[in-house]
Amino acid sequence: MRVLIIGGGGFVGQKIAHRLAERGTLRGQTITHLALADLAEPAPMDAPFEVSVHASNIADRASVNALFEVKPDVIFHLAAIVSGQAEAEFDVGMMVNLMGSLNVFEAARALGTCPVLVFSSSCAVYGGEIPEQIEDWTQNNPQTSYGAQKAAAELFVTDYSRKGFFDGRGPRLPTVTIRPGKANAAASSFMSSIFREPLQGEAAICPVDPDYEVWYASPRVTVENLIRTAEVKAEDLGEQRCFAMPGKVASIGEMIECMRRVAGDEPVNRIVWEKDQRIIDIVSGWRPLINPQKALKLGLVTDGTFEDNVRYFLEDDIRR
Repeated sequence: MRVLIIGGGGFVGQKIAHRLAERGTLRGQTITHLALADLAEPAPMDAPFEVSVHASNIADRASVNALFEVKPDVIFHLAAIVSGQAEAEFDVGMMVNLMGSLNVFEAARALGTCPVLVFSSSCAVYGGEIPEQIEDWTQNNPQTSYGAQKAAAELFVTDYSRKGFFDGRGPRLPTVTIRPGKANAAASSFMSSIFREPLQGEAAICPVDPDYEVWYASPRVTVENLIRTAEVKAEDLGEQRCFAMPGKVASIGEMIECMRRVAGDEPVNRIVWEKDQRIIDIVSGWRPLINPQKALKLGLVTDGTFEDNVRYFLEDDIRR
């Protein structure tokens, strides 16, 4: 079993890589090679199988073709321009999120082996004039460029799978929080920074009101669900290969109170409330009420309470 993680230098890609190193198997087969690829060459890692690292730009077809010389059996396609940057830099978002994804899809097709391909989509594909409660059959109606690019790529995931070019599946990720590391250009970045920074002794700005609701999942559960998605049998996926990943819904205020119960008042007091209309305009188009019945039937799992997310961060990712 040969595995390729595109976006393997990012925090989700790194966590998948280390989880696979712990497991040693995927889809019931022993992993023999893991390739990690990102814009900059990811750091090497220890594993009970061969690991190679690659610098690759998915917007460059030749670069992608060269990457696929590793001949993967399973591909995790995690690379993307994040929401805030995709909104501010439309051409860059299109070049990476849509055209770059098509480069990956075509390279997977060219293998001629129908590899399993997990495409990390987003709950940003929902929005606009749709019911407040989102079901598996709810029409995509993204209200951001990022969401539109992900939704367009989803159509090709299903169609390439129908044609037998690859065995695709596209879980729509909730907001992953609490993310480790530094804030990025994602409009949702504050949904981690208002917990991560205060828990590490630093101030953080919250740009939305306490009653803003979030559809979220912890890094632990997100990684587990991405691996489980790779292991789902093709016949169980049906004709629609893209679906909402399980998550939980809570308001920012409720999540902050969960942090208070775990870590006390001190981190909460480091949050500065300062509205940012640019962020509000983007995230207000995202819908929090999602009923992920298909994912649950496929064996994907959900978090407990946000208190668990805080504990996971303190155990796994806090800067020491």
